[in-house]
Amino acid sequence: MVIVLTPQATDKDIEELTDNLKARGFGVHISRGVERTIVGCIGVLDSEKAALSEQLRALPYVDQVIIISKPYKLVGRPFRPEGTVIDVRGVKIGGEQLTIMAGPCTIESEEQLMQTARFVKQMGAHILRGGAYKPSTSPYSFHGMGEEGLKLLAQAREETGLPIVTEVMDTRDVELVAQYADILQVGTRNMTNFSLLKEIGNTRVPVLLKRGWASLIEEWMQAAEYIASRGNYNIILCERGIRTFETYTRNTFDINAIPVVKELSHLPIIADPSHGTGKASLVPAIAAAAIAAGADGIIVEVHPQPERALKDGPQSLRFEAFEEMMQKLRRLAPAVGRSL
Repeated sequence: MVIVLTPQATDKDIEELTDNLKARGFGVHISRGVERTIVGCIGVLDSEKAALSEQLRALPYVDQVIIISKPYKLVGRPFRPEGTVIDVRGVKIGGEQLTIMAGPCTIESEEQLMQTARFVKQMGAHILRGGAYKPSTSPYSFHGMGEEGLKLLAQAREETGLPIVTEVMDTRDVELVAQYADILQVGTRNMTNFSLLKEIGNTRVPVLLKRGWASLIEEWMQAAEYIASRGNYNIILCERGIRTFETYTRNTFDINAIPVVKELSHLPIIADPSHGTGKASLVPAIAAAAIAAGADGIIVEVHPQPERALKDGPQSLRFEAFEEMMQKLRRLAPAVGRSL
């Protein structure tokens, strides 16, 4: 259940309430908004909810108590009705300004990464993406440069000032990747890797959680709940397409997911039209559609020579295509009440 406190509630009131709930064996999560504080109470049995709700409403500093039937309590919209804005080195994700994450699918060399980082920065990107560890269906494919790639990302951040987002795939690598990354990415294959989600939840590093390629939206929400339940509320959802019977595109980009997430959750959502389509020619149109549907930004793959890319060349934008897309998105943003 969610307990909404009055604007006059003091720190002493909040402490008294949380101590009371913890003494009963419930989990407690606090969300401090601009005007009021919301307390999430986890672990109340259905048979106890009505009585506990009545008791809590009697407290002078409690405004209302909302009983939540959804299995995800902390990432649901009632826990933070005004929505969440996540600050990553000064980049606000979920606010009025759209966030553009761009860079190569896989870090291949210092030259390739630095050339791309400088260009996307020049074109107005806010965050640099790049894979140091890459999952692959084939065990014989290129699987990334590992820590050397992380070091190159840190070097690119130092030169350009762009925060970096990169994927972590293994619980054993979370601590290492978190030393370098500003945002930890959980890829589609790991959305249901609950051990990894819990380990990331123990950090306070922002997380980009991609939807599983065959996952229901509710399953996606519950994956986010795994992270939040460990105390890490800095979660950014990412719609990256789902697998359907259609074979023309790599995946089917689920545009429905964006307004649905905005309805169900307070978390920001980023769209990935690169994986959503698998075709560079389709990326700009789907990026625009996602923003029109309410996405808080996009993450796209950009490469100086896609035909030579070690991974995902067909869906990577050439520099000139990225520049053209950014121009179109700048014209679109004001029409949907956003800025870029």
